[in-house]
Amino acid sequence: MKYIDLTHTFTADMPVYPGDPVPEFVQIADLHKDGYTDYRITTGMHAGTHMDAPFHMLENGKRLSEISIEKFTGRGVLIDARGKSVIDEPLLDGIKENEKDIVLVMTGFYKKFREPEYYEKYPEISEGFAKKAVSLGIKIVGTDTPSPDRPPFDVHKILLGNEVLIIENLTNLEPLVGAGDFEVWALPAKFDVEAAPVRVVACVIN
Repeated sequence: MKYIDLTHTFTADMPVYPGDPVPEFVQIADLHKDGYTDYRITTGMHAGTHMDAPFHMLENGKRLSEISIEKFTGRGVLIDARGKSVIDEPLLDGIKENEKDIVLVMTGFYKKFREPEYYEKYPEISEGFAKKAVSLGIKIVGTDTPSPDRPPFDVHKILLGNEVLIIENLTNLEPLVGAGDFEVWALPAKFDVEAAPVRVVACVIN
């Protein structure tokens, strides 16, 4: 098996969605002085590679801590959307219904992660794509952009309203092109909130 890390390293100087708080790392214990090292982290839940739960957009939606762990792993499907400004439903052709897939949308935009353009010109997922993902029984839609859509976030609401989880700010998806069958493990921190950082790994089977 081959393991591919699809997660941005979480750092204090990483860019964040406009208007969100910038992460802070504060060292509160020093190995030489205190006998151990410890840091305090202050961050919004939507920094770096992270997962959105229904509560993010829906008043009575589930929090991440309420999601069954079976939801966080499954057969991976790579959608190659490089060069497209809109990710539309035909890109889901060929995916069979109710196989509980985790769909990863590769736009290549992650390469602009530290550039202003990353938050200004990213491609969007269409409502048609979101509705088809729901009808196919997909568990998670992940993308290498800061968001699948823009305000008023209708795509978010379609997916999360049907308990299709969302992963934003993926990276390093190109090694999956032509890689064959793979599984995705996407395990978020078990916070009792609407979103959390997530470590996303693809396990290539053959």
